[in-house]
Amino acid sequence: MNYLGAHISAAGGVDKAVERAVAIGADAFALFTKNQRQWQAKPLADETIEAFRAACEAHGFGPGQILPHDSYLINLGHPEAEGLAKSRAAFLEEFRRCEQLGLSLLNFHPGSHLRKISESDCLARIAESINQVLAETQGVTAVIENTAGQGSNLGWRFEQLAEIIDQVDDKSRVGVCIDTCHAFAAGYDLRTSDACTATFDELDRVVGLGYLRGMHLNDAKSELGSRVDRHHSLGQGNIGLAAFTTLMRDPRIGGIPMILETIDPSIWAEEIAWLRAQAG
Repeated sequence: MNYLGAHISAAGGVDKAVERAVAIGADAFALFTKNQRQWQAKPLADETIEAFRAACEAHGFGPGQILPHDSYLINLGHPEAEGLAKSRAAFLEEFRRCEQLGLSLLNFHPGSHLRKISESDCLARIAESINQVLAETQGVTAVIENTAGQGSNLGWRFEQLAEIIDQVDDKSRVGVCIDTCHAFAAGYDLRTSDACTATFDELDRVVGLGYLRGMHLNDAKSELGSRVDRHHSLGQGNIGLAAFTTLMRDPRIGGIPMILETIDPSIWAEEIAWLRAQAG
């Protein structure tokens, strides 16, 4: 069984995200544990941590059902020493916040070479960044999200994800999150059941489905192979509904949070119910 939810606002405190997830019928959710567009954040207060943990326990959310996302500012492959150090410090702080909240996953975009270093050097820096934070923390898995490949962002090819993982020392604490919109924009066809299955066959061959720790279920306003990241509601974009039915029924995908980042929060409850029905 997979867990279904959406990326929920944590406005007013991370514990409020739990109540909002319950309200849309979710048994999974994603959130930012701090403002995703600021480097600094106030430390989590003890009462906030206790309230979050209590809310999760009250509503039956275990750590494997929650997929927090780190700050968009972080670039773990930054080509310059100052930017890299700043990103690594912020990444470590994100892991620390997950530890405090009792969370076991942290989803992040791998990084960008900014056209200043080679792709392979950037991927090596990303892996080194992961190694550093894993050595200083415990209990939290680094979950690399595939990207659409906009600009100089890496992680849009499955081979790039595999190259990062190959250089991570503790492979028990690294995984991937596949965003369907990003994959489609990167050139992986999902428009039919056969195409979707073939794409995940390729993911299994190149990366290994054993590393799949979560998914973002999004339709795409962007075209196949456009490398443009534009999400849409399920069935309203260029991917269509067949992919999501296929994914909900794929026996290789199980026990992971599957998170909506679709563009209309007012229909998240409907989308979750529809996805659940596809799984039978």
